[in-house]
Amino acid sequence: MSHSNPSRASLRRTLRARRRAVPAGERRQAQRRFARNLSRALGPRRFGEVALYLAGDGELDPLAGLTAGRFQGARLYLPALDRVHRGHMHFRLWRRQRRLRANRFGIGEPARRERARAAWALDAILVPLVGFDDRGHRLGMGGGFYDRALSDLARRPRRPLLIGVAFEFQRLPRVDEAEWDRPLDQVVTDSRR
Repeated sequence: MSHSNPSRASLRRTLRARRRAVPAGERRQAQRRFARNLSRALGPRRFGEVALYLAGDGELDPLAGLTAGRFQGARLYLPALDRVHRGHMHFRLWRRQRRLRANRFGIGEPARRERARAAWALDAILVPLVGFDDRGHRLGMGGGFYDRALSDLARRPRRPLLIGVAFEFQRLPRVDEAEWDRPLDQVVTDSRR
């Protein structure tokens, strides 16, 4: 399910380089604004099971946003590569006191013994973005992991709130979607508004 045409690939390279170039002080301010904006965007609802990601490659760190009261007591899950079905991932319970193991991309994952959850069983998923548009379409890293993890949500009796996380400069006029794309419910950025 690789869907990188040359223009998507060069746009991805440009946005990733810009993301990595954000200075530390600016990044901390952006994370504070993101936390405030996430709190505003979600309103009063509470969440029991939330998937997020560990920021790498210059991504905006979603952890700052999870200090709000509505996440107190929530169980947190991290993406974990499926060892049987290559190119697939699910979400595993993250116990912060336990060490993570690096997967083949060098990204920390909870141990295999931790409880796994399918995407549809979660209350919300914070999705990392390379780019996005106002219609909720996303440009990811190009591996298709989130596309596959979210692909069957339309057929499920319930589904999580899909929240994209990005810097405001990652907003694009339009992201061409493929038939397997799942639009995000909302994108929360470090916008000053």
